[in-house]
Amino acid sequence: MYEATLRIDHDSPYASMTAHNDVTVEVWCNQYCDLLHVTGSDPDAPVSRVADEVGVRDIVFKDEEVVLITEECLLDSHDDLLEEYLRRHDCLSLPPLTYDHGTLLARVVSLDESELTAVYREVTEAHHVTVEAKRGIESVAPDVPLLMLDSALPDFSPGQEEALLAAIEEGYYEIPRETKTAEIAADLGISRRTFEEHLRRAENKLIKSMVEYVAV
Repeated sequence: MYEATLRIDHDSPYASMTAHNDVTVEVWCNQYCDLLHVTGSDPDAPVSRVADEVGVRDIVFKDEEVVLITEECLLDSHDDLLEEYLRRHDCLSLPPLTYDHGTLLARVVSLDESELTAVYREVTEAHHVTVEAKRGIESVAPDVPLLMLDSALPDFSPGQEEALLAAIEEGYYEIPRETKTAEIAADLGISRRTFEEHLRRAENKLIKSMVEYVAV
């Protein structure tokens, strides 16, 4: 079995909701309705768009995230970007479909690597596609899960992501530490206080998102 994570530029309604907003939309399609998880600093705009496009059956707000169930499945009124490609080549997408920055992030699996390649080639004929990851799956046993770790990771702001990656690259988490926050901040051209705030928030999100997977 093979899996590829594809980032696809296109103009679907869910993608366009994230094009000019600091939000991410995760979608689980259930044929008769969609379940959406909207996160970011301004979730109200995409929620209003969802209400206009397919209606909202139920909704829950919490801080900077929204979970909602739509009245209808978006595919009932809009062509699906992937479904026909996948059907032709015996491939499947693993939920959720993730939309951010106006793009779709989809994880596609197939028993035959050539069919996965065929899907990629067909999609690239009409859309810009980036292969974010690709791997062979030797087993479907629990110790080799189909659900990749990236689906459990939190959404970082650009500043938080930059701070965390810089801290890792410059040895901040090595034992003993190879650098100080003031030195990393200087390299990034920001104040030490700003860097430490970004790093603290990134660490907080990362720990909270992973605790359920390590707790016994």
